[in-house]
This record gives sequence, structure tokens and C-alpha cells, in this order.
Amino acid sequence: QVQLVESGGGLVQPGGSLRLSCAASGSIFSIRAMGWYRQAPGKQREWVATITSGGSTDYADSVKGRFTISRDNAKNTVYLRMNSLKPEDTAVYYCNTVMGIRNGYYATGAWGQGTQVTVSS
Repeated sequence: QVQLVESGGGLVQPGGSLRLSCAASGSIFSIRAMGWYRQAPGKQREWVATITSGGSTDYADSVKGRFTISRDNAKNTVYLRMNSLKPEDTAVYYCNTVMGIRNGYYATGAWGQGTQVTVSS
């Protein structure tokens, strides 16, 4: 099993930036596609971004051009750089292993505790 620990969240003003980290432990991290998800109060969890084992990326329209997903296989870590943050980005952010499906992505692992991101002035 792959175990995941998210970190890097916090309180930031609109227009600010944060970088989230997801540290993985377990087997064969380097060959798995990884994704970021978020969940705001009263809303369903939504997919944010994916990076494949080869480094290809995909983003939700709501964050495209502002967020960048990356990975460091030597450190078993995936990152989410968030720029130009908006109040609507406020949510708990989670990472997970993912696989592609016909209309998006499917999270294949257990959900961790996530990391809270709050965008407010």
C-alpha cells in the first residue's frame, strides 16, 4: 500500500501563493500516476490535477494556468504549486494515486487527512 501525508497548507491572502507537498511511502511510487483533489465545506471532493509517471500533466479548468503539479521520484513526493490564489480555492487538499477513466480520473488509494488551504483577506 502507498501511504500519503500532505503538508504545506495555511492561510494566504488573495493573489498569494502556496506550495503543497505530498510525501509517499510504500511500493513503486515512481510508476504511479498521482493526483491532487480538494474539498470545500458543503461541497463534494473535486479533482484538481494529475501527473503521470512520465511527467505528463492535466488540470481542472478552474485552476489551469494558476496551479502546477510536479513530482520528485527520488524523494517519493508530489507537489502542487498554487499561484494567484482566490477565495474559492479554500478547501482541504488531498493527494492520491490515480488512474485515467473515460471522463476523468479515479482515485485508487485511501484518503489521508489532507492539508487545509484558506484564502482570505
